Amino acid sequence: MSIFYKSKKIIAVQIAIIFFIILDRFLKVLALEGAARPCHLIGEILRYNFKANYYIAFSLPLAGRPLMVLLAIIIFGLMALAVFYWFKREPDKLAPLSLIILGASSNLFDRLRYGFVVDYLDLKYFTVFNLADAMIVAGVISLIIVFNNTNYKF
Repeated sequence: MSIFYKSKKIIAVQIAIIFFIILDRFLKVLALEGAARPCHLIGEILRYNFKANYYIAFSLPLAGRPLMVLLAIIIFGLMALAVFYWFKREPDKLAPLSLIILGASSNLFDRLRYGFVVDYLDLKYFTVFNLADAMIVAGVISLIIVFNNTNYKF
C-alpha cells in the first residue's frame, strides 16, 4: 500500500471524526437550549432526551474537581501517545486515539463549562449518553482490535 493511499485514508478518517465531534457539540447545544424536544429516534428503544450527567461513564459515581484533573491528565497522556505513534508511522493507532481524545475532550469541555456532561441519547433499560461517549467506546474497542491484530506486547 502506497504512502499516498495511506495519507488519503488517514485524512478521510480524521475528517469523519471531526464531523462527529461537531455533530456532538451541535446536538449538545440543541439539548441545552431546549430547541429540540424529547423525541423517539428508534421506537421506544432510543430517544433524544436531555439529561445532565454529573458523574463519569455509565453514571458511575465519580465527580468533582479531582475527576476533571484526572480526565485532563488522561487526555494529555493519550495525546502524547498519539504523537508517539505519529512519529513511529503507525497510523492504524491514530484514528482510535483521535476518537477517544476528541470524545473525552468534548465531555471535559462540558464539565468545565456547565459543571456536568450533556447527555442526550436515552437508550431504554441502559443509560443516557452522547455521541462523544460513543466515540470513546468505539475508539477503545478499535484500539483493542488493533493491538490484538498486531500482537502488541506491553
